[in-house]
Amino acid sequence: MIRPAIALFAASALTLPATALSAAEIEIEAGGPVVELNVFETVQVSPDVATIGAGVTTEAPTATEALRQNSAEMEKVIARIKALGVAAKDIQTTGINLNAMYDYNQESQRQVFRGYQASNRVSVMLRKIEDTGKVLDALVAAGANDLNGPSFSVEDDTAAKDAARKRAFERAQAQAKAYADLLGFDGAKVLAIAENIEGRGPMPELAAVRLGVAKSDAVPPVQPGMISAGVNLTIKYELVKDSAPSAE
Repeated sequence: MIRPAIALFAASALTLPATALSAAEIEIEAGGPVVELNVFETVQVSPDVATIGAGVTTEAPTATEALRQNSAEMEKVIARIKALGVAAKDIQTTGINLNAMYDYNQESQRQVFRGYQASNRVSVMLRKIEDTGKVLDALVAAGANDLNGPSFSVEDDTAAKDAARKRAFERAQAQAKAYADLLGFDGAKVLAIAENIEGRGPMPELAAVRLGVAKSDAVPPVQPGMISAGVNLTIKYELVKDSAPSAE
């Protein structure tokens, strides 16, 4: 029999935000043997959000020209993203870089300056993941020559994590009961629970790709698959005899 001593935690957990709950811990002083169990459970869910990275890389003899060309091309890409129905709040600049370029001269054995390279990248969140392939194709047509992704996620994974938490707790309860039986005790009482929310993985990803000027008419196939939401529980149980007060 399992003796839960965590009614206070269960009630308070309902009012805690996700960030607080992920670090939640409660502990009760033990009077008998203690078993500590670590249990991890995941739930597979269908993603509803795709995130891609898109950018433009340009080269020019001067820094000013490299940035000017890059800005002009990137404005076209961002305009195209918005024209596809992506809200401004779902577009975020992730990096702007300017670097000098050098070639190695074998005869002089020296680095020879050959100009500047400018790049600008944005992260784009797509809430219609079925359009991911078409969006990637449209971005290339608009001038994007630096792409990565997609990565997939669930906008609200609360229900999935709740299900994973329930599975993890039930599995820990069964293991604690098994230990109690093996060691000649009548049951186990919860002393402490610590929780860690795991990231959503695995996520299908495409490596970053630099594209040439040639453009393909083929829309890249995209398969979102399934992703997982996981919860890791560390639970301490006190092994008890029936002589102790208990709640079935």
